[in-house]
Amino acid sequence: MEYIIGVDIGTTSTKSVLYDMKGKVLAYANVGYKLYQDIPDMAEEDPEDIFEAVLNVMGQVIRKSKVNTESIKGVSFSSAMHSLILMDQNNHPLTRAITWADNRAAKYSEELKKNGIGSQIYAKTGTPIHPMAPLSKIIWLRHEKPELFKETKKFIDLKTYVFFKLFGVYKMEYSIASATGMFNIFKLQWEKQALDLLQINANQLPELVEPTATITGIKQKYGELLGLSADVPFIFGASDGVLSNLGVNAIDPGVVAVTIGTSGAVRVVVDKPVVDPDGKLFCYALTKDKWVVGGPVNNGGIVFRWVKDQLFAPEKITAEQMQVSTYDILTQIAEKIPAGSDGLLFHPYLGGERAPIWNAYARGSFFGLTRKHTRAHMVRAALEGIVYNLYVVMLTIEKITGKPKSIQATGGFARSKLWRQMLADIFEQDVTIPESFESSCLGAAVLGMYALGYIDDLSAVKGMVGVTDVHHPNVKNFEVYRELLPIWIRVSEVLEPEYKEIAEFQKKHSN
Repeated sequence: MEYIIGVDIGTTSTKSVLYDMKGKVLAYANVGYKLYQDIPDMAEEDPEDIFEAVLNVMGQVIRKSKVNTESIKGVSFSSAMHSLILMDQNNHPLTRAITWADNRAAKYSEELKKNGIGSQIYAKTGTPIHPMAPLSKIIWLRHEKPELFKETKKFIDLKTYVFFKLFGVYKMEYSIASATGMFNIFKLQWEKQALDLLQINANQLPELVEPTATITGIKQKYGELLGLSADVPFIFGASDGVLSNLGVNAIDPGVVAVTIGTSGAVRVVVDKPVVDPDGKLFCYALTKDKWVVGGPVNNGGIVFRWVKDQLFAPEKITAEQMQVSTYDILTQIAEKIPAGSDGLLFHPYLGGERAPIWNAYARGSFFGLTRKHTRAHMVRAALEGIVYNLYVVMLTIEKITGKPKSIQATGGFARSKLWRQMLADIFEQDVTIPESFESSCLGAAVLGMYALGYIDDLSAVKGMVGVTDVHHPNVKNFEVYRELLPIWIRVSEVLEPEYKEIAEFQKKHSN
């Protein structure tokens, strides 16, 4: 029997799964790490913490599975997008890893949008102008940390850092590169206009390789630690978002993947790179011949967590005493409220927002609140608001790819029957919940199998992904949502000019 390891380097943890070549799971491991948020808008991680987590999870799955390491034929990687690490002349980090959630470059993103340069660069790179992107982060660093900027030998991401530690090379595959804002998705090379703007050159960025590229020769100390020989190929892989599509079998035209974890995304695969005329959608590489168009949202399950912690403290205590999930209790409470929450609307922008409004200053709000409304209405409105936001992203995608044929839904929210039904009702689509364990890890493994010649086509994933549930739209609920959605959209548009003012007030008066 032959095996492959999929590794997913995430924002809050790194996961690893050991599969056989049919996609069967033999072992799983997950190791978390700290997110540093010492000052407003900061979101950083220690790259050494991430590297140690990668070694840890790989070691765990090898030990747990008890397979002969000689039968492990490859290790393939997924990684979160938009991270940035500055490396010095001695190949040591000058900074922690600045993650996608870091908003300190917001001012410079706004300037790029206003002066028109941002739209020019977006048209070539497919990365929306936003502080999440390394493009904006590097501009911020050049202006506000000039000495650090001058010391920098290389601008890299978390996955490049891991591969550098393991192999001593600076290489970045097209998928992660296509999320930097500096990579021309049509020419498959670093974009000169972006580099000129940043006042850097291509030598300060990693060498570009295909997602299916492999490398051997792991450093001896790490090979011995893991029990892997230097001959085992490591596949560079792709980003977590596009590999999640692959891992849930959403790679055919018209098949949409909707993911809601801490954050969320709506994504669909196309056969060539394409950009949105309004600059609201990303276009990231899966392979040279498969590209993922979509929009990410900051505010997914993290909003539900806020509702739990801030509005339902008594229920939280009760749940702990009963040893049940507080989320299950809140879902039961929300189920008693009719679709539409009796006209209570919630905009879930608790941490700024990426798609569909791309406004780092955005803030959340309840609208339509009356004396009739209860906390139960608030929890349902919050859940509906998250899905409304994703639906607006889908409307933008439809302009480019057409109406979806089906939806594959994944993420922590998929455990909730109520939330799954909301998704079907608001999107007016059948929603399938795939039986896919750690979709980004599986996507990485399948891409690795393809790179190594164990499968002829990525469509082989179909035989590895089952179905757990299918939800059909409830017509009565759908009609209610169709009345409320235009109001929800208009309220967001009316509030948008005020987001920056209130965000700056909050920053000014924060403790």
